[in-house]
Amino acid sequence: MKQYIDQGKKDTRSGFGAGLLEAGRKDERIVALCADLTGSVKMDAFAKEFPERFFQCGIAEANMVGAAAGLAIAGKVAFLGSFAEFVTGRVYDQIRQEVCYGKTNVKIAASHAGLTVGEDGATHQTMEDVALMRALPGMVVLCPCDCNQTKAATLAAAAYDGPVYLRFGRPGVPNFTDPDQKFEIGKAVLLEEGKDVTVFATGHLVWEALQACAALEAEGISAEIIDIATIKPLDEAAVVASARKTGAVVVAEEHNMPGGLGELIAGVLAAQAPTPMEYVNGGDAFGQSGTPSELLKAYGLDAAGIVVAVKKVLARK
Repeated sequence: MKQYIDQGKKDTRSGFGAGLLEAGRKDERIVALCADLTGSVKMDAFAKEFPERFFQCGIAEANMVGAAAGLAIAGKVAFLGSFAEFVTGRVYDQIRQEVCYGKTNVKIAASHAGLTVGEDGATHQTMEDVALMRALPGMVVLCPCDCNQTKAATLAAAAYDGPVYLRFGRPGVPNFTDPDQKFEIGKAVLLEEGKDVTVFATGHLVWEALQACAALEAEGISAEIIDIATIKPLDEAAVVASARKTGAVVVAEEHNMPGGLGELIAGVLAAQAPTPMEYVNGGDAFGQSGTPSELLKAYGLDAAGIVVAVKKVLARK
């Protein structure tokens, strides 16, 4: 098994902030809009360096989406930021009509996604955002796994012409990918080769999948680990090839089952390579208050939960 070194825990939202600042230095067309959460979404460095290109919209997310679309129509590359719950569910109609139907060059930077918002509780957590965003025609959906990959994904989003939903989080998580990586939209990342089972993971659960891989290896089980950093467009060729190779699949995500990565991969495999599958996700439930680690454990969204799912699917192989 390859050795992935934890370079130190860091929140993925900081990767976004670093990527936005670097992109802004490279391209003067880039503007940023925020809904009264500049520090939380890590847009503060950009706002300080480019005050004439930063717009504080207040707690008026719908207006912010409209303003971003207008700026994009005028030739800008518009990044708008807020908590994932507030910038998807609260403004879905605006995103549908003004961003996706209008095909505007708007990037939705969604922080504090999933259960790992933690103590803020169910009203601030979203386990449905990927389902909402990937249902929209023309929307690219990115869910990077650590700070380094989030920075690279932000730079890729800035260079992409069209709507992008970029999902990241608040807690410090292991930072283990290459700091100089190039992020390619639409490509899965093979982290570990295996022959017995494939674990497709996204976001915070990628590191957990690697920990599960090590535990499984100690029991003589060879797991292939694939990072699905781009949920839409999905790298179907990589998914099908790995499923055919191992003959068993587990999908791990910090999201609910309906409309999530698990359902997406299940649909692809049902059509092209029927394979026994198990899922590690939030099921069909709201979140609750607790520390990020407590919540992930309570919902089985950790290495131990992935190991259980792998053993279940291998029993059906």
